[in-house]
Amino acid sequence: MRSFFSTSHKYAVLAIMSILGCQLSFIHAQHIPQALEYTEIYDFIEELSSDGIILSNAAIKPYTRDQIARLLAEAQSKDTLLTRRQKDDLQFYLQDYALEQDTLPEYYSYGHRHVTQWITPISNLSLADPSLHMLTKDKNFKMRIRPILGMDLYANKKGLITHRWYGAEIQMDIAHHLSIWGSLRDNSWKGTGLLKDAYYPKDVDKRHGARITKPDYLNNLPGVQYKEANYGGDFSDSRGGISLYTWWGSISVQRERIQWGDAQHCSNILSSHNPAVPMVTLQLTPCKWFQFDYFHAWLVSNVLDSTNYYIENYEEGVTKINYRPYNKFMAANMFTFIPCKYVQFSLGNSIVYAERNVQAAYFIPIAFFKSLDHLLTKGVNSENQNSQAFASISVRPTDHLRLHGSFFLDEFKLSRLKKSNPEKNPISYLVGFNWSGWPVRGLSLRGEFMRSYIASYTHSIAVLDYTSNSYNMGHYMRDNAQSVFVQLAYRPVRSLRLTLDYTHDTKYNVYDYVRRNISNIIAQNPFNEKTWQNDEVNFSAVYEVFNNCYAHLNLTYNNARALAPTSARVEGEDRDWNADGTSKELNGTDLENYYLNKFSPLYFQGQNFTVTCGLSFGF
Repeated sequence: MRSFFSTSHKYAVLAIMSILGCQLSFIHAQHIPQALEYTEIYDFIEELSSDGIILSNAAIKPYTRDQIARLLAEAQSKDTLLTRRQKDDLQFYLQDYALEQDTLPEYYSYGHRHVTQWITPISNLSLADPSLHMLTKDKNFKMRIRPILGMDLYANKKGLITHRWYGAEIQMDIAHHLSIWGSLRDNSWKGTGLLKDAYYPKDVDKRHGARITKPDYLNNLPGVQYKEANYGGDFSDSRGGISLYTWWGSISVQRERIQWGDAQHCSNILSSHNPAVPMVTLQLTPCKWFQFDYFHAWLVSNVLDSTNYYIENYEEGVTKINYRPYNKFMAANMFTFIPCKYVQFSLGNSIVYAERNVQAAYFIPIAFFKSLDHLLTKGVNSENQNSQAFASISVRPTDHLRLHGSFFLDEFKLSRLKKSNPEKNPISYLVGFNWSGWPVRGLSLRGEFMRSYIASYTHSIAVLDYTSNSYNMGHYMRDNAQSVFVQLAYRPVRSLRLTLDYTHDTKYNVYDYVRRNISNIIAQNPFNEKTWQNDEVNFSAVYEVFNNCYAHLNLTYNNARALAPTSARVEGEDRDWNADGTSKELNGTDLENYYLNKFSPLYFQGQNFTVTCGLSFGF
């Protein structure tokens, strides 16, 4: 049979592919996000970047696996700059990213033959760490299947808590242009530390058990959506996506946690604090000095829509109305520029909007969303949607020092900068540093300071808050708060990281966004009266036994306490509420207990010394 393409047609196709830059030599394999929970690889990349060995864009995470493979390959080409321990770490991590380099991990490899005898060998298999790797002979299909299994044990004077999870993940790459991946983790929290009645406040619903993480709690634990349980809480976490890519960019549909903004402890732009959300993403990297990122996400509002409901046949002759939540969406973009290897800066903006359906205008990747919002809403005098702007910068003045900062602007007016104007712009800023590799190689000192002003993340319309599943998408401390973080880390041998860190978190007067009184609220003195504080000292030892399998031990002291403001209450200030939405205006010990229960898990209230140990496969 005659070939569909003539010889001339084949040459034409090859020429077009060459022009588009699609030659296989430039292809980046497996364009799959590396989950942020795998902190060890991110920490190693940060170390190499701070030492000036490689250049990474820390403002946009997660990295993809092919990005990490390229960074590791770049470090390998500069091995004369690496210490012995860094070389060992590098070879260790290169094994995990072997498929991205069109090879298999150097463990137990063997040829795989089809059952039918006359079929020639078509692929190689590798069993490692423990996972199954497959690479066809023509390298047009790659697959990784890995089990997920882990358990953490928490113990302090209030009892024992067990967190266990299990599941599996699969990652595939097809023809160097299509990546497909998926994972499922089933989680459960249980233990005496969650059950003892002595630690329940009176208003806790004991049927659902106590929780370690909730939207109001001021801690850096990932947010989850629990299923009902009387022993703590269960939740499942299913992630995955499909990505079409080439060497200069990708477009994806995925559900993953993301972090925007350069930060060591917690970002104040997008922190990955909320549960992962489904999104359409676009990333363009046409040259080394520029990167563009965009996503449109489907958020979870947790606000019921009284006009949208199901009618359920509840009992014989009885129906029940089940209300559905409002739709909630988010669009965001970020432009990253790298004028030289010592400076990176990123600029972007976003909008959180709630409409019956997605708005096509917000699918324009390179757009100033606030301008589009005015076009769509001002003409009918309706309320604007919730837009934001942000920036991130990283500077490396010396080989061992990196400085970084992130700025989040919910609203900004120049007139508020005048001393005569008592109103303050609702903004958040974060500054930090990383000093590493001198005078002792493998030793690093990190620090961050974050401040968020009044009303930085809130909105008068609940469905437009900067939240998903009710968790703040920015810094976990939210509005009118500050956080200080200092960490001393040491990597003495391959895959072992020892850290000693101190965190000092402070929450000040708590305000809701009341539209009628917002000018007076943002005119209040920020960082005035403390309502909650937590000091935490933590020693951690993490050892990655083999790729994606690590053991850890944490020794943590914390002291979480609340304080009651003594000034007169301002309209919109949260000092507890009645059922009808009016203020109870609690004072003294009652108000302190309200803030303590609102912001702290019962397990970590007061002074505690907590020992945590765990082992995990697949993080």
